[in-house]
Amino acid sequence: MTNNQAAPELQDAMSPPSRFSRLLARGKQWMRTIPPVLSMVGILLAIGVWAGYRLAGRGPRPDEQAAEAEHPTMWTCSMMCVQLPEPGRCPVCSMDLVPLDADMIGLRPRQLRLTEAAVALADIQTTPIRRQYVAKPVRMVGKVDYDETRLASITARVPGRLDRLYVDYTGVAVRKGEHLVSIYSPELIVAQQELLVAHRNAQRNAGRGDGNPGSGRGATPVELAEEKLRLLGLLDRQIEEIKQRGTPSDHLTVCAPIGGVIIERHATEGMYVETGSRIYTIADLSQVWVLMDAYETDVPWLRYGQEVEFTSESHPGEVFHGRIAFIDPMLNNRTRTVRVRVNVPNLDGKLKPGMFVRALARSRLAEGGRVFDPSMAGKWISPLHPEIIKDEAGQCDICGIDLVPAEELGIVASDRADQPPLVIPVTAALITGRRAVVYVRLPEPERADEQEEGPADPVFEGREVMLGPRAGDYYLVRHGLEEGELVVTQGNFKLDSELQLRAQASMMSLPGDAPMNIPDSFLRTLAPLFEHYLKLQEALAEDEPEEAAGHWQAARVALEAAPESMVDRRLDAAWSSARTRLHAALAAGAGVENIQPMRVWFEPLAKAMLDLAATFGNPLTDVLYEAYCPMVDGDRGAPWLQAGETIDNPYFGFLMRRCGEIRRPFPPGPP
Repeated sequence: MTNNQAAPELQDAMSPPSRFSRLLARGKQWMRTIPPVLSMVGILLAIGVWAGYRLAGRGPRPDEQAAEAEHPTMWTCSMMCVQLPEPGRCPVCSMDLVPLDADMIGLRPRQLRLTEAAVALADIQTTPIRRQYVAKPVRMVGKVDYDETRLASITARVPGRLDRLYVDYTGVAVRKGEHLVSIYSPELIVAQQELLVAHRNAQRNAGRGDGNPGSGRGATPVELAEEKLRLLGLLDRQIEEIKQRGTPSDHLTVCAPIGGVIIERHATEGMYVETGSRIYTIADLSQVWVLMDAYETDVPWLRYGQEVEFTSESHPGEVFHGRIAFIDPMLNNRTRTVRVRVNVPNLDGKLKPGMFVRALARSRLAEGGRVFDPSMAGKWISPLHPEIIKDEAGQCDICGIDLVPAEELGIVASDRADQPPLVIPVTAALITGRRAVVYVRLPEPERADEQEEGPADPVFEGREVMLGPRAGDYYLVRHGLEEGELVVTQGNFKLDSELQLRAQASMMSLPGDAPMNIPDSFLRTLAPLFEHYLKLQEALAEDEPEEAAGHWQAARVALEAAPESMVDRRLDAAWSSARTRLHAALAAGAGVENIQPMRVWFEPLAKAMLDLAATFGNPLTDVLYEAYCPMVDGDRGAPWLQAGETIDNPYFGFLMRRCGEIRRPFPPGPP
């Protein structure tokens, strides 16, 4: 073995443990010569010498001393008001100071530092904040009705007797000019005699060469007699037939002034009528109205001339289109809704008056939540007939009124509407009822020490922001965020929980936020409403329309009996919103007798009741459940509130009574 090879062994032998072993061996040999008690004392003395030697050599390493000098222990309070180098009390909130976690050093309140491994483990995902156009869907329900501008009344223009009704029942489709009724009238005979006398005199004068006696002196006797007959309801061809025949007719045949459907018959054969008596009412169904109710909160997103699409239960899978022609300037104070009318072409006659429809209007939002339609920029539109749209000024093809620029009717917003709004995904916002909170991943700072490799650990910051309206899967941002920042869209609840674990206040419940204390007395007043709703839901599931209609009305009475306001401001605001939705839902379906349209109106009521239970709790003694059927309304799906865990589907009844799933329970009492 060479000297170089033996060097490590020699070094190990000279290390403190090796020297101690040799010293202990020599001590044992020496202690064999002395009594055992003294031997034990020697051993303990040797161990103490060795321990002192080892402890004397310990202490902070140079790198540890440098780290402690660079990051001394900092102290803070639970509210993270200040960071101080010594313990004591917080000068801001007077709370006891606690040692600050090393990961929190250099961070402001509401900030949190995590390692990349912790971010991956918590599955925290972020999305860049950007500007983009978004659409706000406005859903409405309504029914088809006649176009009031396309109704015509057939009346008796002369007194007489109805000897024959060519159309003797309602629902018959007639074309313009077809025979409707034959009327006997002595007054009509006299008027025809006047025409024949004037016509003979005119022919006699013409044969004697007198020329036209009425020339230059106004209308001739013949023209006056013809005009009188026209006013009595005769057509030009009927007047010519009288002149050619030379004898008066004792009956007048009344013809249809427009094509359409006879929707009312007001007279019978043999009836004597006076001038102005109504005989028929005709409706032209080539265009119909769709009358819908829009909630008060949705009215700002609707504009005249806006396109609306809707579906009907009678034609599943087929989408109809129309344009908003009228928005009622008055709000229905009882239902808190506004009547909206849509003009819809109906040349094929598929839409029948009385049909229920579900409508959807997509409002495109720009900066500030303004509604605009860039496709209508520079267009001219009729203020009475929104289907008349032209590229230049002119007149309406229907009523002849002058067209106006679309901008004057609110269809296109101002020039600033070209700026897309700042939006964030819905999942990024934590809504507490009084505020909206988001978590933002801050930009990574540049490292001062270039020798240290790898990116710095990410820092997340909680912010209170001001949001605008919700548009589909996005919220419009009014204040608190900037374009390009990374907002947390998944894992924000985990970040908020981690803040609490590190002795910081949750962003969801900042100081001064107390949970809503729902009085038991108020909750008891909601019990009758829940009871009648559950009986209504059961009646629909059992295909019992009469029983359902009774409980529908009883639920309206129960809602009226509930208090209109509450002392607590937060509770009052929540109750006012819930009460408005319930009023609108119950009023919309009141008086409906058929079970199918009743199920259409049940959906907004079921959603309002679910929100009521989630906000104020379950006033009954049994557990309630939220159920969901994915096949309602063309597989769009709809929920409802029910008693018991067995699915009892009110949207299909016995047809698919057990179709659906249970989503969550509502135990008795406040939420």
